Amino acid sequence: MSIHRSALLVATDEQRDMAELTRAAYQAVITDRGYGDITTQIAPASDFEYFYAEDHHQQYLYKLPNGYRCHANTGLALPVVSSS
Repeated sequence: MSIHRSALLVATDEQRDMAELTRAAYQAVITDRGYGDITTQIAPASDFEYFYAEDHHQQYLYKLPNGYRCHANTGLALPVVSSS
């Protein structure tokens, strides 16, 4: 069994704020269309130890340009988000 999760690791408070604003804006769009909650974790990069992935995952989108289409293409546009 494979378990995958997504995380967005941030280096600054500004990055965290923008990530949270973006997630909230897109959550509103996808909720309106019947999709579930966004479960991507947003956390400080300093909280994690970094490990290189297996070779077949390195430069993944270079090797497989359409590699995320199977699970990430809702057809719903991300709204324009401003931090100001």
